[in-house]
Amino acid sequence: MVNQQVAGFIGLGAMGGALARRLAGAGVMLHVYDPDPARVEAMTALGAIGHGGAGAVADAAATVYACLPSAEASLEVARAAGAGKALRVYVETSTIGRGALRAIAQELQEGGVQVVDAPVSGGPRGADAGTLSIIASGCADALAAVRPQLALLGKNVFEVGAEPGMAQMMKLVNNLISAANMASAYEALVLGAKAGLDPDQMVEIINVSTGRNSATVDKIPKSVLTGTFDYGASIRTIHKDVSLGLKEAEALQVPMWVGQNVRQVWEFALTQGGADLDFTALIRYMEAWTGVEVRSRRGGAQA
Repeated sequence: MVNQQVAGFIGLGAMGGALARRLAGAGVMLHVYDPDPARVEAMTALGAIGHGGAGAVADAAATVYACLPSAEASLEVARAAGAGKALRVYVETSTIGRGALRAIAQELQEGGVQVVDAPVSGGPRGADAGTLSIIASGCADALAAVRPQLALLGKNVFEVGAEPGMAQMMKLVNNLISAANMASAYEALVLGAKAGLDPDQMVEIINVSTGRNSATVDKIPKSVLTGTFDYGASIRTIHKDVSLGLKEAEALQVPMWVGQNVRQVWEFALTQGGADLDFTALIRYMEAWTGVEVRSRRGGAQA
């Protein structure tokens, strides 16, 4: 039986660290690993037990979560964790695409480890607040084992099937829409600012009108109007997710006319040195083209 008060966590970056903090704050004893010792130290200060590798974490915990930056890193870590003596359920929270997730599931299941595909949406702020949306797929027993901990991490937990990889697919559908919303909102607001419209008022009007979306409601007020550009995810990450979505579309022979153009917008920022900038900083490239800035004129942070 899986002990729901103990878990492992591998990958303590911006998103993984926030997820791990949320579990630790809820009383889950965590065994953690990250190649950056400072990240491990930050978690041990919260009561976690640090380890020197993914395999050591999986020797200590029956349930292990992973949150990693790429499919390659996820595959490498899953293989290392798969040899763990205690591991029974492996939860992949990264967005790595259906193919990579299926490869992880096949490899670990051969060793008797069940895999839960559980990408998350809502960013580090949502993880800290426990307001994430979590999309999960996996066999019934594995889902049942992690359901209480997923409920600690997210406000909305959706189970979309028994096959690992289906949750990845749903996450990519969401992220394709989110990336398009951001790109279109940014360029439209730059257009309005160039014409002399007030940025604050534009956002207010949009948010009670048909243009309302997660970018205008949340990201732009918090990180664009304020000029902080610190929402929590990078341009590199969004470009990666859009690219994964288009790869899945190609495999399924689904045309993605809008998606292809959206990818080009994010790729421009990537190639101009913006890979590690916050994804809200995409608007700065559009502002530079037109010589205007979409910033609050009212002073103080936006709600």
